[in-house]
Amino acid sequence: MDRPKVEVADIFRRYGEVYRNDHDASLSTAQRRVMSAIELCRTAALGGHVEQCDRCGYEHNFYHSCRNRNCPKCQCLARAKWIQDRQAELLNCECFHVVFTVPEEIAAVAYQNRKVVYDILFQAASKTLRTIAADPKHLGAEIGFFAVLHTWGQNLLHHPHLHFVVSGGGLAPEGDRWISCRPGFFLPVRVLSRLFRRLFLKSLQKAYESGKLHFFSELEALSDPRAFLGYLAPARKKEWVVYAKQPFAGPQQVLDYVGRYTHRVALSNDRILDIEDGEVRFRWKDYRDHDRQKTMTLTADEFIRRFLLHVLPNGFQRIRYFGFLGNRFRKEKLKLCRQLLGMPEKIPTCEPSDDYRDLYEKLTGRSLRECPVCHQGCMRVIALLPKANKHHPKSNSP
Repeated sequence: MDRPKVEVADIFRRYGEVYRNDHDASLSTAQRRVMSAIELCRTAALGGHVEQCDRCGYEHNFYHSCRNRNCPKCQCLARAKWIQDRQAELLNCECFHVVFTVPEEIAAVAYQNRKVVYDILFQAASKTLRTIAADPKHLGAEIGFFAVLHTWGQNLLHHPHLHFVVSGGGLAPEGDRWISCRPGFFLPVRVLSRLFRRLFLKSLQKAYESGKLHFFSELEALSDPRAFLGYLAPARKKEWVVYAKQPFAGPQQVLDYVGRYTHRVALSNDRILDIEDGEVRFRWKDYRDHDRQKTMTLTADEFIRRFLLHVLPNGFQRIRYFGFLGNRFRKEKLKLCRQLLGMPEKIPTCEPSDDYRDLYEKLTGRSLRECPVCHQGCMRVIALLPKANKHHPKSNSP
């Protein structure tokens, strides 16, 4: 695949320093680190090595990546490794894609209290799924699922929501049989929506009363308890958005589809069209207009602001596992699920490798060793490149 002509890194290198100077007081430490990491990614500043083709002699400087989870260029291998790990956990049952979204007024509170409210989002949504699934009126079983947090929409504005992949069935309370969902049907979304709303708002109120929520700027008035209750009143009456898509066609489709969600960043490089006269132009899909592809133009300042909206607090886990996929008992319960479903025990197909190029090829089927010029030779390391003494590479850095 050809390298995009314009990347997020180019925008940060060209306009990042001005942005830092103009917004010094509002930038968090995490946001500063993300900007610096993306700017330095795969440049001489991080060092690297020289590769040469053993057939045609072509040489190429290969610079190290920043490995930041917000960098559009550093997620391919992480995503491939994650998918490979999940392959060993797939069961011979239907899987459903379920999405939980919060109203706009809740999203505003979430942005000013990201760690607290995002944790509440995970807890309320996962408890909703477990509770309704365990109810004998609906399924009466312990399901297994994982969730991925996204905080953005196609226009890069703040839009927190959770993507769940849920097993279409689960373990009976006694653990002696597998209970399947009705074919093509998971759980009633209206029931899910109303329980999710109740659990979320209850936890949010508790967090407020314990002093865990803080407000500033346009939400500063919510520090008053009466104002906070009044602000939440409309959200208590709304139908919160929860929807379950049609079941996946098979286990492999689950990974192919969800793999695009797990390690995605707010905007990929291939959506950027150009940078000109201090403006950034990029493609976006307007879901409110029949999913039409459109072009959006933002000032570089506004583009950077929107991109940084989605930098999560340090150490925050945006992929989490629940039910029989919960980390504590995952191995034992998956073994039981396979036995009840009549499945053979899965054996890992990818052995650990010290060389990222070997691992990349095993997981993706594409070789990083093949010469990009003659396509016959093998690229071999012939020299190491030390880190350059630069803090912020210029826009023309390799």
